[in-house]
Amino acid sequence: MRVILAEDDVLLREGVASLLERSGLEVVAQVGDCIGLLELVRDMEPELVMVDIRMPPTQTTEGLEAAGEIRRQFPGTGVLVLSAHVEVEHAMELLASGRGIGYLLKSRVSDVAEFIDTLERIAKGASVVDPALVQELVSARRRNDPLAVLSVRERDVLALMAEGRSNAGIARQLWITGGTVEKHVRSILTKLSLPETGDDNRRVLAVLNFLEAR
Repeated sequence: MRVILAEDDVLLREGVASLLERSGLEVVAQVGDCIGLLELVRDMEPELVMVDIRMPPTQTTEGLEAAGEIRRQFPGTGVLVLSAHVEVEHAMELLASGRGIGYLLKSRVSDVAEFIDTLERIAKGASVVDPALVQELVSARRRNDPLAVLSVRERDVLALMAEGRSNAGIARQLWITGGTVEKHVRSILTKLSLPETGDDNRRVLAVLNFLEAR
């Protein structure tokens, strides 16, 4: 898998690039800012672009803006936002833009094999959301919590749905059967007044959009 890495912290960038190369991925370009990033994506045609949120020159949301533009111009390219910050509003706009999108917090990446698996799933079209982002949305809306109608087990299933897990993946994580997961998913979608769908990526986006709209 061909990857472009956009990260202004040179030590972190080199470290991530080395990790990816050792894991069998090909880092075709590394950049410390978003200038010319779109041209690189056009020229290199990577399967995945990893980008930080806060990039030079203003260290605000250059990375997110670049990620959004990549989604518009190159919808077949996976995009992973890897950041130290939870930017709920901007992240939600990006996550709602389609498939092949991920948002992870740097501090929560603790397993290399799982991280590489996440990159591969995003490149194949999955939507992967850090649970901390979902928790941020839930906490911000605690007074009018739309998830209050869910059971504890349904919340567990919803959290794994938000990570982009399939029903089979959820079953393995929670040590329950696939049929039980299907029942929980149907119950969650019904309780949250969301249309049931067999597309896991749309399901994740539907849940996130519901939370954002409340």
